[in-house]
Amino acid sequence: MLPTPRKVKLVAGASEGPSPLNAFDNALLAAGIGNLNLIRVSSILPPGCVHEPNFSVPPGSLTPTAYGYLVSDEPGREIAAAIGVGFSEDDYGVIMEFDGYCTRDEAAAKVADMVREAFVARGKRLHDLRVEAVAHRVERQGAALAAAVMWY
Repeated sequence: MLPTPRKVKLVAGASEGPSPLNAFDNALLAAGIGNLNLIRVSSILPPGCVHEPNFSVPPGSLTPTAYGYLVSDEPGREIAAAIGVGFSEDDYGVIMEFDGYCTRDEAAAKVADMVREAFVARGKRLHDLRVEAVAHRVERQGAALAAAVMWY
């Protein structure tokens, strides 16, 4: 059985690359998580998990992460990604991710609305909401990524 993460941080990055995968990898690097082995998780923040924006994770670590990203090869197109984390007072929280052809502010607003709706759907009270977003204007091959990185 895997341990339960106790802390979470939100990161975002955008970049160009010579291929779609390189653009994605460069966005991971820009977000500060390019040297981790991400284990993609869905939308539940474990009970007791706290926002701690400055923890570090050893390179190569298997790292639970919820993320949204968009890669595009349409020059001039604006792409964006956002991550939102909703915290309850004493129980589990909810993570939502969004990516789309929009501005950073539009992506941030959309993901915040998604977190609020997730709390309503669960009949839970939202205590705190954190959002991180990024936008990028594509030159050749661009990527935008936003992630909630969890650790122990």
